[in-house]
Amino acid sequence: MTTTDGLISRSLDVPGARLHYEVRGAGPLLLIIGSPMTAAEFAPLAHALAGDHTVVTYDPRGFGSSPVDDPDGPSTPELRADDVAAILDHLGATSADVFGSSGGAVTGLALVDRFPGRVRTLVAHEPPLLELLPDAQEQRAATQDITDTFLSDGLHAAWMKFMVNAGFDVPAPGSDPAGQPDSQGEPMTTEREVAEGARFFVHDLAPTTQYLPDFDALRASTSRIVIGLGAESGHLLTHRTSVAVAERLGVQTTEFPGDHGGFMSAPGEFAQRLREILAA
Repeated sequence: MTTTDGLISRSLDVPGARLHYEVRGAGPLLLIIGSPMTAAEFAPLAHALAGDHTVVTYDPRGFGSSPVDDPDGPSTPELRADDVAAILDHLGATSADVFGSSGGAVTGLALVDRFPGRVRTLVAHEPPLLELLPDAQEQRAATQDITDTFLSDGLHAAWMKFMVNAGFDVPAPGSDPAGQPDSQGEPMTTEREVAEGARFFVHDLAPTTQYLPDFDALRASTSRIVIGLGAESGHLLTHRTSVAVAERLGVQTTEFPGDHGGFMSAPGEFAQRLREILAA
C-alpha cells in the first residue's frame, strides 16, 4: 500500500491476476469502474467526488497496473464482477454505490446479477449490450471484423473500425493527431499499448458486448439500477443499447452531461449530476 497526497494505492491478488486500485476522499463508498478504462482515466471524476465520498477506482485485469498471469486468459463481465467483489471484500465493505461506464457498466450489471445486495445503487452509464439490438447479428459480425482487423492490420486500424461502428467522428487515415506517424503513416505504438489492445480486441470486446444479464433477477434485485445516457450521445451506438437496457429493466434512461466520455470532458458537472442521482 502506498499513500500520496491523500490517494491510497493498493494491490490485491485474485485468481489469475493482481489488481491495482486506488482510494481517495471520505464519506459513503463509491466505486467507479470502466473496461478497458483504468483508474487514470477516471481520476478527474474521482477527485471531483472525493469531497463527500470515499471513491475507489481500479485497473481492470490486464490493463494499467493490473497484470494477469495469462495474457490469453478469459476476460468476461462475470470475471470482472468477481474482481470488483473481491475489492469490496478487501476494503471490508458489505456494499457500495457503483458507477460503471461503457464496459464498466456491463461489469456493474454483472455485479448486481452475481452478488445481490452488495450494490446499493448502480449507475450504468451507456452499457454496450449489443445483443439487445434488432441488428444484433450484424453487430456480432462487426465485432468479429474489428477483432480480425486487429489481428491482420494492427491496433490503429482496429480502433478506427471500432470508433466508426460506435458512431464517433474519426479523422481520415494518416491524420490522427494522437500519435506521430511512422514510415507507413501509422501512429507509433508501444509494446504495452499493443498488449492492451490485444487484451481488449481479442479477449474483452465480444464477451462484453454479447453479455446478457438475467433481467428478471435485476428487476427483482434490491439494488437500484439507473441507466445513464449522455445528453450528446444521440448519434452513438450506445444510445440505442442504453435505451434497450432501460426498456428491459422497465425504467427510463437518466441524462448525464456530454456524450459517452462526458465524465472526462466535464468532470465537475458530471460529478454533480452523479451526486444528485445517488442522493435521490
